[in-house]
Amino acid sequence: MELTSRQKEILALVRKSAPVTGEQIAEQLGLSRPTIRSDLAVLIMLGLLDAKPKVGYFPGAAAQPQGEVRRMLLDLKVKDIQSRPANIREASTVQDAVVAMFLENTGSIFVTDEQNWLQGIVSRKDLLKVVLGNPGSAAMPVSLVMTRKANLVTVGPEEPALEAARRMVRHEVESLPVVVAVPDKSEIEVIGRVSNSTMTRILVDWAERIGRGE
Repeated sequence: MELTSRQKEILALVRKSAPVTGEQIAEQLGLSRPTIRSDLAVLIMLGLLDAKPKVGYFPGAAAQPQGEVRRMLLDLKVKDIQSRPANIREASTVQDAVVAMFLENTGSIFVTDEQNWLQGIVSRKDLLKVVLGNPGSAAMPVSLVMTRKANLVTVGPEEPALEAARRMVRHEVESLPVVVAVPDKSEIEVIGRVSNSTMTRILVDWAERIGRGE
């Protein structure tokens, strides 16, 4: 749930001056107590504020660094963390896939048709299997070595980022294509990518934020 500017202001005020009464909060905001009553109720419901009779308001458990990070993590969507997809056309060769993987610095490449509709994924393991001991493999079509669409694990942009992480762990894959359905067709369009490195960066960033007490 996205807080309003006034709710954020109330939260900041309580963090700074707790314990503080509703009347004191209203006075510092230049508002009446009834005006902010609903805002206080929302913040308490979310666990961002707590209150004690005759004492006042103070930060709730969810307003502590760990609680805030947990709330942000649960609210984070795939679209908030996805990066540009690394694609090659299905007419490309194994050599093209190796070069693209090197240039994109990724462990997997998405294979698409001319309309950017997902057809498969080729990984480092796929390429190693066909290249080792096969000197003629460089000219092979990448479509012969890729994992085809029917067997792919994907994720949508509106799904929780945490669910994307779960799928990568469950299926032991390094990245997931972020896809949307093509209207009136049984096709999916690749619009992004979520990778292990993406998740690692998020983990490090939030660990540092907790350490700083943000």
